[in-house]
Amino acid sequence: MKKNRITIIMLASLYAAIALMSCEPIEDRSYLENNTDVAGVELVATQSTQGGNQIELHMTTPGVTGYWDYNLGRAYTDRVEFIYPIPGTATFTFTGTLGAEFFSKTIEVQIDQLDHSLDQDWYDLVGEETALGKTWVFDGGPDPDGGMWWYMSPNNDPASWQTAWWNAAGDCCPPVDAAGRMVFDLDGAANYTYYSGPSADPVEGNFVLSVIDQTLTVTGANILGAEAPRGNPNGVYTIISLTEDEMILYVPNNEGGTGWTWVFRPE
Repeated sequence: MKKNRITIIMLASLYAAIALMSCEPIEDRSYLENNTDVAGVELVATQSTQGGNQIELHMTTPGVTGYWDYNLGRAYTDRVEFIYPIPGTATFTFTGTLGAEFFSKTIEVQIDQLDHSLDQDWYDLVGEETALGKTWVFDGGPDPDGGMWWYMSPNNDPASWQTAWWNAAGDCCPPVDAAGRMVFDLDGAANYTYYSGPSADPVEGNFVLSVIDQTLTVTGANILGAEAPRGNPNGVYTIISLTEDEMILYVPNNEGGTGWTWVFRPE
């Protein structure tokens, strides 16, 4: 009996110890730590010619990851090379993580000459004299004329841009700025200027042309015929066609729940 009692006491003590251990929290000793500080992140910009517009951006600091925003798009790598279309001082941004925190850091590059040719889309949009710019107007109107230059299209289907669910401008109801114009230029920046009519005051904004994604983004002002609910509040338009003589834009899903198509020509 004595041995049994001792054995029972020992087992009870063992169970109690195990239970106590199981109740103790497991301490997580893994912590994120910074590899460096923002000042230690080195950004390098190299131009293939002095003051030229072929640029390579490189984030050289080991242990840092992130992406470049080079104003024409984003590159999810530490190195990117591109041809920049805008003369003047350009600011490029690297956004990433030091390990335990996020950061953004910029570098400036002076572009004095466009000595490398741009993608043809840029010349089609702003003209060969990029600083002077190019003016675009509706390819029709300004009164209803039966043409297809501003109309409702199927939503979420750029391939069906020619299908008119409602030929608004051609049949009865052109936009209020049907006689207006838009100017795109690269005079020190990607400049966009909107005129609601022949004698209207200018409204200045900016634009981003993504050759890769075939989108045109306008900020600070509307494009022609962007009156609600037809336009896109974000200012992003899908490029259906962009040539020297034609620009066709499409929104896949506007505020009215439909697609919409714009057809422009140079003034």
